[in-house]
Amino acid sequence: MEYEGQICRPPMERASFMLPVAVGCSYNRCTFCTLFKHLKFRELPLSQVEAELLRVKNLGGHPKQIFLGDGNPFGLPTERLYEILEMIRCYFPDCASVNMDATVTNISQKSDEELNRLHELGVQELYLGIECGTADVLAFMKKDHTIPEAYEQIGRLHAAGMAYNAHLMFGLAGAGRGIENAENTAEFLNRATPKKIIDFSIFIHERAPLYRDIEAGRFVPATELENLLEERRLLQCLTEPVESYDGFHDYLEVRTRGRLPEDKERMLAHLDEAILKEEGKAS
Repeated sequence: MEYEGQICRPPMERASFMLPVAVGCSYNRCTFCTLFKHLKFRELPLSQVEAELLRVKNLGGHPKQIFLGDGNPFGLPTERLYEILEMIRCYFPDCASVNMDATVTNISQKSDEELNRLHELGVQELYLGIECGTADVLAFMKKDHTIPEAYEQIGRLHAAGMAYNAHLMFGLAGAGRGIENAENTAEFLNRATPKKIIDFSIFIHERAPLYRDIEAGRFVPATELENLLEERRLLQCLTEPVESYDGFHDYLEVRTRGRLPEDKERMLAHLDEAILKEEGKAS
């Protein structure tokens, strides 16, 4: 596989055939992100996409699930997505699901008819960078959507038969606001009902625009203890079923996985152990 940049895909897609169709992210303005800052967004030639499909087919591959890369392939022109999906059908007619990352704005740029057609051609799940449910935090981090916009576009996605999976981020609200942010985020998720949740603690690299905000005193990062407490409160407040939850922290060997509500008590107990250990370090 030819791939430019850093491979980044959700843990739930680790067994999927990853098919690059673009380079970078067409939005690329979130202040906490450095994944694509060094890349100029561009579509990959269809000939390159087809060559990769042919390579895998000639190796005897029969992928049942395909994940399109890079940062937000759903933002490609709809006709281009149609062509890619038709190609996938041609080479792998048994493929049951094509998934990819997207932004809320990407959805808004597709008509209802286009969303329905994309679903008919195999698109089953979109991974959306929801990040959190606190309005002023989304604005400060320069996310491409507001809370009302996310509700509206996710509703359109559901109406077309597609599911969405929520990317979230612990610590995004900064020091002292973790519990508030957890409750706001749970309120959003309980209403917007993602199929899966991927949650991780914010990692602030010195190349990220957010680092300048830290230097200027406009943003104070949360501690890892605060991030653990934020995750615990989020799980406490989630009331709707979630097929797969995967929460992990960059600085700690803590990973909380399961289904909701079946595994909630086990997951909370796991976090309680991690919180006690982290409190012991702080004392």
